[in-house]
Amino acid sequence: MIKVTTEAKTKIAGLMQEDGYDIATDYVRVGVKSGGCSGLSYDLHFDKSQADDDKVFEDNDVRLIVDKRSFLYLIGTTLEYSGGLNGKGFVFNNPNAQRTCGCGESFSL
Repeated sequence: MIKVTTEAKTKIAGLMQEDGYDIATDYVRVGVKSGGCSGLSYDLHFDKSQADDDKVFEDNDVRLIVDKRSFLYLIGTTLEYSGGLNGKGFVFNNPNAQRTCGCGESFSL
């Protein structure tokens, strides 16, 4: 399960609308890929369809899909959004990450 904070939901809804997606029917695809200064990095984009082996979640009225491989790395993660002068944008609060880089966009297990 992946959680979505209210701040992240608000930002996602606005970005989806700007890009021609509908938060009620389309998905936020969350994934993990090799790369970044800590070894693994997060991947976040919008999608209109799901694959047969995707895991589907809904939290805070946001529909999320995660591929089977990425799911193992993301169990228990909370997607947050931090704005303001020192804000970073979307932040993944991942309890499985043993180490993260300074920018918070990559991690290792």
